[in-house]
Amino acid sequence: MTQTPLIGGHVSVSKGLATSGLAYAAEIGAEVIQVFVSNPRGWALSAGKSKEDAMLRESGMPAFVHTSYLINFGSPSPATLESSSASVRHALVRGAEIGARGVVLHTGSAVSQSRDDAMRQVREHLLPLLDEIPGDGPDLLLEPMAGQGAMLCATVQQLGPYLEALDMHPKVGVCLDTCHAFAAGHDLAAPGGVAEMLDALHEIAPGRLKFVHANDSKDPCGSKRDHHENIGAGHIGAQPFADLMRHPVASHVPICIETPGKAEKHREDITLLKKLRDA
Repeated sequence: MTQTPLIGGHVSVSKGLATSGLAYAAEIGAEVIQVFVSNPRGWALSAGKSKEDAMLRESGMPAFVHTSYLINFGSPSPATLESSSASVRHALVRGAEIGARGVVLHTGSAVSQSRDDAMRQVREHLLPLLDEIPGDGPDLLLEPMAGQGAMLCATVQQLGPYLEALDMHPKVGVCLDTCHAFAAGHDLAAPGGVAEMLDALHEIAPGRLKFVHANDSKDPCGSKRDHHENIGAGHIGAQPFADLMRHPVASHVPICIETPGKAEKHREDITLLKKLRDA
C-alpha cells in the first residue's frame, strides 16, 4: 500500500464488475473503487461472473465491497438476522473472489430492543462469520453510522465496545465515513477536529483503519442526519480532508467518495481530493 492515500469512488457495475466498474473508474479518475456485489436494497444474492471477476483482479485496481443496506445484526427480527448472516457471508466470499481488500458493513441498530441484547446478537452472529474468513481473505470493515435512532455505533468512542464484543478479532477493521462522524458529533471542521478524532481512533483501535468514505455533509455537526454533500460544498469544507490525508493514522488509507451527482461531479470531487493530497 502506498504511503499517500489512493483516492477513488463507488462505481456502477450494471454491466459487470469489470466492464462497467473499470470504465467508470477511468472516467472519474479513480485509483481505488468500491462496488456492490448484490442488490444493496434487497436480500437476493447475485452469483458472480468468473470472467468479470478475473478481469477485475487482473486489472490491479484496488477494490472494496459494500454490503447491503438492509443488514442489521441488532435487529429483533429472526428473519433479518438470518438474512443478514447470509448476506455478509456472500459478500465476504464474493470479496475474496474479486481480490477485494475489505468488505464494508454498517454497524446496525437495536431498533426496538435493548442495546445489550442487540450487542449480544452482534457477537453471536458476526464472530462465526469472522472465523470463516481465510487469512488472505478480505477484512470485515465496520462503518459507524450518523447516530440517528437506536444506532449501535456512531462515534469513534463507541467502536470500543463494538470491537470488544467481537473479541478484537484480527479480521475486523474500520471504515470511517466523514459525513457520519461529523453528524455523530466529531467536529471535523473545527481547528484540530480531524486530529482529535483520529487520535481517539488510534487509541481505541490501533492499526484498524483500513478505508475512508470521504463525504462532505449537508447538515451541521451533531445533526445525526446522514446527508452527503460534494467535497468542499458542505459544512465540513475542503481543508479537513487535507488534514485527514496528512494525519499519520489515515495518511496511507484508501479513500472513496460517495457524493451526490454523476460522473462529472464525482470527477470534480476526486480531482479536488487529489489536489489537497498532493499540495
